[in-house]
Amino acid sequence: MTVYLVGAGPGDPDLLTLRGAEVLRRADVVVHDRLVAPALLDLAPAGAERVYAGKAPGRNEMSQDEINALLVERGRGGHAVVRLKGGDPFVFGRGGEEAEALAAAGVPFEVVPGISSAIGAPAYAGIPVTHRGASTHFTVVTGHEDPTKESTDVDWAALAAAGGTLVILMGAGRIGEIADRLVAAGLAPETPVAAVRNGTRADQRTTRATLDTVADAGVQAPVAIVVGEVARLDLAWFESRPLFGRSVVVTRAREQASELRRRLEALGAEVVELPAITIEPIRFDVPDLNRYGWLVFTSVNGVAAFFDRGLAPAGLDARALAGLRVAAIGPGTAAALAERGLRADLIPERFVAESLLDAFPSPTAAGERVLVARAEQARDVLPAGLSERGYGVDVLPVYRTVTASPDTAALERVRRGDVDALSFTSSSTVTNLCDLLGEVPVRQPLVVSIGPVTSKTAMERGLRVDAEATEHTIDGLVDALVGRLSRGE
Repeated sequence: MTVYLVGAGPGDPDLLTLRGAEVLRRADVVVHDRLVAPALLDLAPAGAERVYAGKAPGRNEMSQDEINALLVERGRGGHAVVRLKGGDPFVFGRGGEEAEALAAAGVPFEVVPGISSAIGAPAYAGIPVTHRGASTHFTVVTGHEDPTKESTDVDWAALAAAGGTLVILMGAGRIGEIADRLVAAGLAPETPVAAVRNGTRADQRTTRATLDTVADAGVQAPVAIVVGEVARLDLAWFESRPLFGRSVVVTRAREQASELRRRLEALGAEVVELPAITIEPIRFDVPDLNRYGWLVFTSVNGVAAFFDRGLAPAGLDARALAGLRVAAIGPGTAAALAERGLRADLIPERFVAESLLDAFPSPTAAGERVLVARAEQARDVLPAGLSERGYGVDVLPVYRTVTASPDTAALERVRRGDVDALSFTSSSTVTNLCDLLGEVPVRQPLVVSIGPVTSKTAMERGLRVDAEATEHTIDGLVDALVGRLSRGE
């Protein structure tokens, strides 16, 4: 098998290459660095071995020789091994040393390049490393050489004389000394400097200074330091997004969270995943659908469970519903039906059970029956109301929500009030998160709810509801979050 030396990029998981994602999805072993985004590790199969080989200033989980030996051992063992490294493996990533060890051992390897923080971090800070009229070239240099070497390889005087843009990686601890050397070599003390910390991540911060002031600017690792006229440019786009610098807790089940997470991250938020529930399918016999005039779905989960998780050997498809009219509680549920080749005959104006009930037509014949596919525990507003209208109603539980095992670190952040907002998409997410917390945090973050039923549950559990989505959808929830958080609340 092959050992893949994969560049994970500077931090934003969306910057992983297609080839990198492909080899991760079929990895048996992933050996990863400290700064690799957790979302990238989730791309690997659930059963893949994950080995942490992180390095931090003054502390290494594994030495480089140990990492090399591990890669050789796992590669010889016939495993598909991914060595997942921040940035690009061959740009100050010691990928060359790992490739040498593999080559010497006769283990096949492949290098999958990644976006280096030398260009990724400045780009996310709105700083082009080259710019017509300001810089025709750029140089990348390490600010932290091998401490075991007897002499330095970095000629700061030559770099100062070279002109253009200078990008310094791993230089936070020596930036004052480096700035002094560059000034001594002839660069003006007023030369602009931009230090981009945690570049491309939700907590990115850009510090502007000059060579004369950068030593006192509080530059902290991990950082890409840009020196030169281009550092005067401020073409901000990443840090100017409406939710940048804000942290939002997503309590949806992990199976459902991707859409909400993607929307929030695109707006600049740090998403803290704390699934309060997990979706558990219920085994059920598919009833005789010819008995019913209507089939009602009250959630996307219900659609998935009904079609994919029943006892029918091959699952159901649209043909099984021939002659049935289908109702969906909202556009998300209708979209899930459309993915299965079904168009909803009825979608209410407001996406709650009461509105669906109001929109339901009267029975066309005495005893017309309705099948409601839903969660095991749910409000009885809809079945009871349809019965009062003259329908025969059968409720088919197709899934249940159960309390998820919490991420303890994320749970502690919420308890400390160290997040800006909690987002709730259902009553069950409220109930289960409150059960996990035990009590309402003293410093309660903003609470944003998807709709009135969810808001009511939150208030019953002692939470202050700060905003409620006007349209009871993920889009509406995101709009409500932006409306509150972008005002600086």
